[in-house]
Amino acid sequence: MHLELLVPGLLTLPGPARAPALERLLRRGRVRRGERASMEAWLQEGFRLPALPAGALSVLGSGGEPGDASWARADPVHLRLLRDRIVIVPADAVGLTAAEAEALSAALRAHFSERLDLVVHTTGRWSVRLAGPLALPAMPPLDMAGRPAAPGGAGDALLTEIQMVLHAHEANAARESQGQPPINSLWLWGEGALPKDAHATWLSATAGDPLVHGLARAAGMRSRAPSPAADWLERAPGEGRHLVVLDHLRAPAALGDVQGHAEALAALEREWFAPVLAALQAGGLGMVTVHVPDGARALWVETIRGDLRRFWRRPRPLAAWASEGIE
Repeated sequence: MHLELLVPGLLTLPGPARAPALERLLRRGRVRRGERASMEAWLQEGFRLPALPAGALSVLGSGGEPGDASWARADPVHLRLLRDRIVIVPADAVGLTAAEAEALSAALRAHFSERLDLVVHTTGRWSVRLAGPLALPAMPPLDMAGRPAAPGGAGDALLTEIQMVLHAHEANAARESQGQPPINSLWLWGEGALPKDAHATWLSATAGDPLVHGLARAAGMRSRAPSPAADWLERAPGEGRHLVVLDHLRAPAALGDVQGHAEALAALEREWFAPVLAALQAGGLGMVTVHVPDGARALWVETIRGDLRRFWRRPRPLAAWASEGIE
């Protein structure tokens, strides 16, 4: 069985924290480098799509039926006014609760009635059905964290109306009274209809992101909810290639949260990298590939059981990988 781990954010914010099992997998395996890409661009290429309609795919991945309509992701964000620009703060950085997400989305549905079909997948991941093309960006709010919100575009009128509804909502008033930033806009991205030609060489995909589940369904693959590696290995889906998306480091990396990044890395080391290394040593896995698409350059490392005997290749800290000092 070939297990492929997609780990965005791993080398974006390297600190002093160590991950012995992961470092051993990386150091003993065969290394390749490539052009840097976002997680979404990596998935788009992996599923052989000319574009990534993230909204429609997320609806499909959440168990909905997007039909032939055009959808976009409409993720809640806080727009922060600085001295000379407005920057984007994703929901991951402002502590949006499930109750607040439900209240805000319900207000938008009530205001727009049949003009806006809004679906909440998770607290910070929403989708909206579009009436027509808007030429929206392809980048999610995490990749836009701290960047200026570019004005202009066909979606401005819709966004202005959305922002008016959110501004007047009591949930935002309560957040501001507690010193929390309000959710004052949505970030629209990834528009398009459900693709008819998604393909992949994996037999299954495991992830918490509805976008990945939608890609799996569109490609006719099995998809699984996230779980620790011990559970995954116990219920291993069989021979062949299997994709597991470990995106736990992505938000702290994007937000510059060094402590959060170290804590998430420690959890991944305990729940995934150490059990996977043990399974490879025991022969329960034939190959493990670690993909890191969004470092200074993309990195992927393939490791088989025999590679682990290369004892002279001593593990190095992740910071060394981030600086491209190891080949």
